[in-house]
This record gives sequence, structure tokens and C-alpha cells, in this order.
Amino acid sequence: MGRSQGRDNWPAMHRGFGWSVPEHFNIAQACCGRWARRPDAARRIAIRAHGAAGAPTLDFAALQREANAMSNLLRALGVRRGDRVAIVMPQRFETAVAYMAVFQLGAVAMPLSMLFGPEALEYRLQDSEAVVAVCDESSIANVLQVRGACPQLRTIVGVGDAAASADVGWEARRAALSEEFSPVETLAEEGAVLIYTSGTTGPPKGALIPHRALIGNLSGFVCSQNWFGFTPGGDESEAVFWSPADWAGPVA
Repeated sequence: MGRSQGRDNWPAMHRGFGWSVPEHFNIAQACCGRWARRPDAARRIAIRAHGAAGAPTLDFAALQREANAMSNLLRALGVRRGDRVAIVMPQRFETAVAYMAVFQLGAVAMPLSMLFGPEALEYRLQDSEAVVAVCDESSIANVLQVRGACPQLRTIVGVGDAAASADVGWEARRAALSEEFSPVETLAEEGAVLIYTSGTTGPPKGALIPHRALIGNLSGFVCSQNWFGFTPGGDESEAVFWSPADWAGPVA
């Protein structure tokens, strides 16, 4: 690559390269919204839960409906543009729903590992001034333990078995929530994700990642997902990406 008839074209390619970043860009719209608007959205698989009984799936139409409902819930709980929402869950359908909901609301998603102990959670919840935490049964006990030290944390939303201990149970509220939501038109420069360093050389430090960062990361995902010949049946519309991070339990 970069060579033609023995000539090295790398310097010219390097000088001419540039990212095409629109003024307005939102991760939820790029990852879900645009696919959910397609006529075949109900047939296009967004997430497949490998390892679960029957390998359940969530299509793009369903993912968008659930995200819209959660966006409406978060808005009703007072979450506004720029507010930080902690997502403390392993890989499960509701985790993807929560991220899409936060992004299209214009708020900032803060991923926190379910493996964090109370001290690690307390520091990050305090420092970020998170106003809502979305938890499941793997994390809610630790979040509840530190809640008193996090004055900005107004509401804990419980998913699955965590609902009984939370302020708001997701499943209990879901049926009453509208599946219509008008996404916030975020600037590409606006913050989307707040991640924290490990804290090995001092207190953990927050790094605010803007929506535009997705554009730079897409090339790696496209390469691993579409270029290695793993597409079932040779149809790139059915390409999938496997993520082993933060499993809820041991992998056989």
C-alpha cells in the first residue's frame, strides 16, 4: 500500500490525510439511530448474546425503542445535556440500551466496572458528580454502600434483580414510558464518554471523550469486523463483532 510503480507515495498520503468530522455528530445516531430508520431495521441484528440459552438477539428497531424509553426515563429523572450518568453493569442488552439512551439525550456516559469495590466507585462518582447510576445485581450493593458520600447522585436505576434495592426499577417503569424520543443534536466536540485512569500513579484522572472520537475508532472496528473473512455467508450486512470484556460470569 502507498506504492505505485516503485514510487513511495507515503509522504503525499500523509500530507493529504484528514478526518472528515461534521459539525454535529452523535454516537447513538451513528451506531443505532441511522440503522433503526431503515425499512429492514427489525430484521437487522444489533446484538447477539452468545453463550446464553438460545443466543437471544436484539434488533436495531428494538434497541432504538428501548433506548428511547430509557432516554425518556432519564429526562424525567432530571438528567440534562452534559450531566454524567454512571453505567455500572456487565455486558447485557440493557447496557447497550443505557449507552444509546445517554448519548442521544446529550448527557455523558461514565462506564464503571462491576468489579470496582466501594472505594473505587466512591471516588469516581464523587469526582464526576454523576447524577444517576444505572446498576444491575452485580454492582448495586457497592453503589448503595457509597451513596451517602456522593451528594450529587440523586437516583439509582436498578436493572434486573437490582430493581428491588434501587430508587427506580427499569422493568417496572418500562411499560409506561414512551418509545418516541427526539434526539439532542450534539456537536461533534461535545463530551460523550467520561472514563477514568486506573489510578496506579496517583488518584484516578477523568478523560472526557467527545462524540467525534468514534470516527477515529471506526477504522479499527471495520478492519476487524469486515476485512478478515469471518463474515457469515460472505454477506457483510450480517457481520458481527465479538466483545469478551466484562462478562457477567465465567466463560466455559
